[in-house]
Amino acid sequence: MTLEANPAMTRLAGKVVLVTGAGRGLGWGIAKAFVEAGVRVCATDVDEAEMEASFEGIKTGRDRLIRRPLDVTDPEMFDDVVQAVVDEWGGLDVLVHAAVTMPLISFEETSHSAWWNEVIINLGGLFNGAKAVWDVMKAQGGGHIMSVASLSSFHGFANEVAYCVGKHGQEGFAKSLSIEAAPHNIAINAMGPGKRIKPSGVTLAEAEAAPEDVKSTWTDPAVLGQAYVWLASRPPGRFTGLCFNAGKIVDTIAAEGWEFDFAPEKVTSAPEDMKARWEWYAKQSGRGY
Repeated sequence: MTLEANPAMTRLAGKVVLVTGAGRGLGWGIAKAFVEAGVRVCATDVDEAEMEASFEGIKTGRDRLIRRPLDVTDPEMFDDVVQAVVDEWGGLDVLVHAAVTMPLISFEETSHSAWWNEVIINLGGLFNGAKAVWDVMKAQGGGHIMSVASLSSFHGFANEVAYCVGKHGQEGFAKSLSIEAAPHNIAINAMGPGKRIKPSGVTLAEAEAAPEDVKSTWTDPAVLGQAYVWLASRPPGRFTGLCFNAGKIVDTIAAEGWEFDFAPEKVTSAPEDMKARWEWYAKQSGRGY
């Protein structure tokens, strides 16, 4: 599936996107998909070397892609990166927070420092990012803030207590902030991959060395990244406070095209949850969908 013949891309002409955690995995795929859609992208990661290696094969000029080191737990560093993007391109329309760690350890083995490190990257990074882009998006009349969801956003799993808390927290963040953000035309949403991808903890080198029978089970993250492109191409007032499923969306695009007739069943594996969020958002904000 490619982005050619996609009328939705005209809506993204001239837009600017910042992606955290773009050195590997889904964050890299999201950044790559936006670059391929003709969008100007600032890819960021705490591991500069891995990010440089990941983007080495992507041929595009500085007018389309810049890379910046970013520790999402550092609010001043986040502010500086956002300001650099605004100085470079004049605005910032989409923030995708994909940075995360996922240590698979039991509660008894989880130290206080490991707990807070996980929470501040996963959830605190989203808060820092939203704070950093808030005034920019307000001043320019709107924008999109997206986080990466997973099954851990809704279910509990053994050996993932800190990770699940962070992902659950991102859902509460989207539900709450969407109400405050609506008057400023800023959309707050989450989206999970919806298909099997390379685990977050697997490095680029480890992924290249993995057996083919293992790698064959991983969906290309740049394909799933197209779902984030689709959501960013919608007006910010169209969807907010919701959780989407990238796998569902790319399958729907493949079957019906980029301008498919919307239905919850086509964009999420939890349509009843999406409908309930709509009702709550309308009740709290006085705005309907």
